[in-house]
Amino acid sequence: MQRRNSRWLIGAGLTVVGALTLSACGSGSGFGDSAGSTDGELTSDSSKGLTVLIGSSGDAETAAVNEAVAAWSKDSGTDAKVSVASDLNQQLAQGFAAQKPADVFYLSTDALAGYASNGSLLPYGDDLANKDDFYPSLVSSFTYDGEFYCAPKDFSTLQLIINTDLWAAAGLTDADIPTTWDELATVAKTLTTDTQVGLGIGGEYARLGAFMTEAGGNLMNDDSTEATANSPESVEGLEYAQTLLNDGVMKYATELGAGWGGEAFGKQLSAMTIEGNWITGAMTNDFPDVNYTVAELPAGPEGKGTLQFTNCWGIAADSPNQAAALDLVEQLTSKDAQLTFSEEFGPMPSIQSAAEDWKSANPTLVPFLAGADYAKGVPNLQGSADVVSDLNAQLESLKTGDAQTILDSTQKNLEALLK
Repeated sequence: MQRRNSRWLIGAGLTVVGALTLSACGSGSGFGDSAGSTDGELTSDSSKGLTVLIGSSGDAETAAVNEAVAAWSKDSGTDAKVSVASDLNQQLAQGFAAQKPADVFYLSTDALAGYASNGSLLPYGDDLANKDDFYPSLVSSFTYDGEFYCAPKDFSTLQLIINTDLWAAAGLTDADIPTTWDELATVAKTLTTDTQVGLGIGGEYARLGAFMTEAGGNLMNDDSTEATANSPESVEGLEYAQTLLNDGVMKYATELGAGWGGEAFGKQLSAMTIEGNWITGAMTNDFPDVNYTVAELPAGPEGKGTLQFTNCWGIAADSPNQAAALDLVEQLTSKDAQLTFSEEFGPMPSIQSAAEDWKSANPTLVPFLAGADYAKGVPNLQGSADVVSDLNAQLESLKTGDAQTILDSTQKNLEALLK
């Protein structure tokens, strides 16, 4: 499970590679044209084993995926080999450019549109036996041009992480856990001292965007067909964050000398942060002596809101054994497999039937799963990673900038992608 605080920058850095890939597709027969299936049936060359390309958060994830794939391989009689990418997006792009992609692979939301539009991906979502079990918002994240392309493999939402020792030292109790914007501002002020700030977060859309959703906005509507970056609701959310910055009760992690919000929180440079459930691994491994709790983010003027992050299991349109690839994905997204993955390396299952079991096993992390009911996805338009990268650059100076002007610029950029 990879931390999602630099996803957009990573995506932007791969623009050149991605462009080469798209160019390669467009200049020849095209990946879609060369797919083995020509009559709508899945290819099923049983002489071909499967290759699986993943981006791993560490040894635990690698071992868990290897074990699950090996078990499927033994049961199905189909060979399958897992490879761990050192740079997933780059290696994926290179595989498509060489017309030798992995059969099955991790795929991020911001990479979907590019590969879907050039025919590189098999749109198999509606063929999944468990398609109705996935959270609808996750299905939306992997739907392009009306087609459900790939099975969400897991997901994360942003919530409020609170240092319980610093909380108690400030005289706060459970009754003070904020449920509104006003309450968040109040406790952030109470927790701000000469050595710590009340709230420390990453200064980017992937964190500040949560405030926009709490005000009823976001960069795009739910199905990514309309840009809403400069809506009154989005501007109100960003202006609230700006107020916290100017009041000195919230600071960016970089201002605190940390690389991300979790590091600032772990070093107790901030008493609260906004992060996804990936922070639990960092706290266990790097800051085991820091005690904390997780609460849902306070509601804004339009109610609860947060952002969600997810990857799917992509299948290459060129795979000679699409039927086996689909069977493998169904196994990897089954309830038992996802609960095992959660136990081994921490991700939240992408299917609703696993929710109660996951809550029982992770009672202190339930707020992360609760966010599934109202979380909004990040833009998945082709080119949106570059737009968000530009937005992030402008958000660095939000404290002294103008929220309306910043979001007007982003609106213009997103509308250009929609033309």
